[in-house]
Amino acid sequence: MPEVTCTRCGSIKLGFERSPFPGQIGTRVVAEICQTCWGDWLRQQTMLINHYGLNVMDPQARQFLTRNMQSFLFKTGNSEDVDTTRKGTITW
Repeated sequence: MPEVTCTRCGSIKLGFERSPFPGQIGTRVVAEICQTCWGDWLRQQTMLINHYGLNVMDPQARQFLTRNMQSFLFKTGNSEDVDTTRKGTITW
């Protein structure tokens, strides 16, 4: 496994041989994100899906998760913290 200087945590850790996500974002993940931070994102993603009751087949839900992934991993934009007042629903 190649090592990468992770954009998110700043450490030099194991990266990816193959992209864990499609497209340009996946290419960027391979170049800039370590496996540990990717695992952290997967836990955050699961929490968002469960908390907001997202249907991952819905294009808007996927866009919501993609925006949050970019924010979480690359520190761009605003990340979505779990808002307990909106449990089980999200309005687009």
